[in-house]
Amino acid sequence: MRVFITGASGWIGSAVVPELIGAGHQVVGLARSEASAAAIAAAGAEVQRGSLDDLDILRSVAAGSDGVIHLAFKHDIAFSGGFQEASDADRRAVEALGEALAGSDRPFVLASGTLGLAPGRVGTERDGHDAAPAMVALARGPRTRHATAELVLSLASRGVRSSVVRLSPTNHGVGDHGFMASLVGIARDKGAAGHVGDGSSRWPAVHRLDSAHLFRLALEGAPAGSTLHAVADEGVPMRDIAEVIGRHLHLPVVSIAPEDAGEHFAWMAGFVALDSPVSSALTRDLLGWEPVQPGLIDDLDEGHYFRSPSA
Repeated sequence: MRVFITGASGWIGSAVVPELIGAGHQVVGLARSEASAAAIAAAGAEVQRGSLDDLDILRSVAAGSDGVIHLAFKHDIAFSGGFQEASDADRRAVEALGEALAGSDRPFVLASGTLGLAPGRVGTERDGHDAAPAMVALARGPRTRHATAELVLSLASRGVRSSVVRLSPTNHGVGDHGFMASLVGIARDKGAAGHVGDGSSRWPAVHRLDSAHLFRLALEGAPAGSTLHAVADEGVPMRDIAEVIGRHLHLPVVSIAPEDAGEHFAWMAGFVALDSPVSSALTRDLLGWEPVQPGLIDDLDEGHYFRSPSA
């Protein structure tokens, strides 16, 4: 298959590209910068210069492809206070890609997330489908991305083999600069590895190479309208994560009162206190996906998160 990938040079995309090429697919990666273009070319993929705002390019390349995987999101804008702007740009990109694939029965795989799916209980692939696709343009805040995912699923009725892969909040592995790396950095800065309250809040997790494999399986065989979960560890208690960080950094493990979480964890305070376990049982049954990479605790124990930048 000739596969068009947005976000091909990102943390997940840079694992998806070799996964697809290794399986015999041709890959075209969208690149908005020279650095991204160089990384995509070095991975053995064809480069398509452009951004999520170049809707004509998205339509044209998607129309000439056998399938699309949409991983890109304007995280730089979202994290600098422009979440709604980034989400709206994502919706427009999805609409353009969907328009190009309509009536073709070709696959369209979207990356989404699991965090906050069903707080306090184990969420499943059946949860989170309460946003009406027709309301996607009116959705605001965090609901915007949920509505965009529902829009992608609704494309099944327009002749697109659409699916959504909900990613765990941490896709860990060597080179990760996301949530786990941030927690390690906070522990270093504060001189303690903290967790909120008793540390029982749980996070789903998956190795990024296992996520990449699921994206390939979705592209190759997910039924139209499928919701899939890239989840290996259903819910790792934050206390267990803090204990590993404390052990490797030789720091005490401390409980942070909920009212002090903002001071200790800064922007991560709301995330670390959220109990959001998630199952991937339905995904495994549907596609035969089985994670084979180390789980989160084992990956942390390998030590790469704790090496100094100069090491």
